[in-house]
Amino acid sequence: MKSAKAAVRRSRLIGYGFLLPNIIGFAVFILFPVIASFGMSFTEWNGFGEIRFIGLDNYIKLWSDESFRISFLNSIIMTVVTVPATLFLAIVAAVALNKGIRGIKFFRTALFLPHITSTIAVAVVWQLLFNPTMGPINGFLQSIGIDNPPGWFASSQWALISVIIVNIWHSVGYYMILYLAGLQGIPADLYEAAELDGAGAFVRFRKITLPMLSPVIFFTVIIGIINSFKVFDLIYVLTQGGPGRATRVLVYDIYYTAFQRYEYGYASSMAYVLFALILIITLIQFRGQKKWVNY
Repeated sequence: MKSAKAAVRRSRLIGYGFLLPNIIGFAVFILFPVIASFGMSFTEWNGFGEIRFIGLDNYIKLWSDESFRISFLNSIIMTVVTVPATLFLAIVAAVALNKGIRGIKFFRTALFLPHITSTIAVAVVWQLLFNPTMGPINGFLQSIGIDNPPGWFASSQWALISVIIVNIWHSVGYYMILYLAGLQGIPADLYEAAELDGAGAFVRFRKITLPMLSPVIFFTVIIGIINSFKVFDLIYVLTQGGPGRATRVLVYDIYYTAFQRYEYGYASSMAYVLFALILIITLIQFRGQKKWVNY
């Protein structure tokens, strides 16, 4: 009996030993910075001098800060446009590539490739494509009679739209793979029975595919919203928040405030407002899932 207990204890210790490096890494690089930044959000500190406790002043200041309001609105616009467009295109692509067509592996790979390509490389390529004077996109638009094509990243009116286009193109392949996995888990018997009852392709999609995919859709909506609010690398490489503040989103504004203006306490308060926003949206989604998600 004692030997059995000792063996169980020993196996537990071995398991904890394997987990310990990850636990230490999580505590040092994630948990401690999260707790420290929360405390820092109630202070004023430039990274060098004395840390001064100022209570809720940073959070109160946010709502009168024009730069924060612009970045907040830009983040909302990016999320509202990017998430539905990306998920719609991903579902369409997944349904199309779930058929046994010739060359299907090539098309699946081609659509997924942008997601695993370096963001820096993607941004550089799209900068060339959207170049206002020498880019092939504007060259094509001029060839079909558009005399004044958009300035894209150089235009305050088109810069955010341009970033959204690149972000959608970069993300569709990832969500397509998730939807493909969901589609392949739907029993073929359901489609056969519906077809025997005279249901057309659109009815089968609406009555079978979408309900059976609803758990995957629920997951991708949550992940899509989180990823959309987290967009930073594309903004940093493509526009650096410009021209002006046309593409400055919350994550880039946090970076700029902390590492360009050295206002670490104020940047921490911005980060926690972003966290609260994402948390509220996620909780609302979890509360509403019972009405439309079928498990």
